[in-house]
Amino acid sequence: MSSNANITLKIDTRLLKEIKVLAAREGTSISALMTELLEKRVRKGRDYEQAKRRALARLREGLDLGGRPLSRQEIHER
Repeated sequence: MSSNANITLKIDTRLLKEIKVLAAREGTSISALMTELLEKRVRKGRDYEQAKRRALARLREGLDLGGRPLSRQEIHER
């Protein structure tokens, strides 16, 4: 079960006026705009962390290209 909490923000008055116009234009509230923005930021951070964990796991597993290891001489041949 989710509950809501009130917070206080300090916002420049000129910015606040623009936010009010934006909210009115979109037919929503400032609170709803802020909630949506913050939810997107949190989700983006969570998605990034999950992708990072998957990528690191793949790197640890290694990648089998089906070949054989090259000798030192083969590596340095021109």
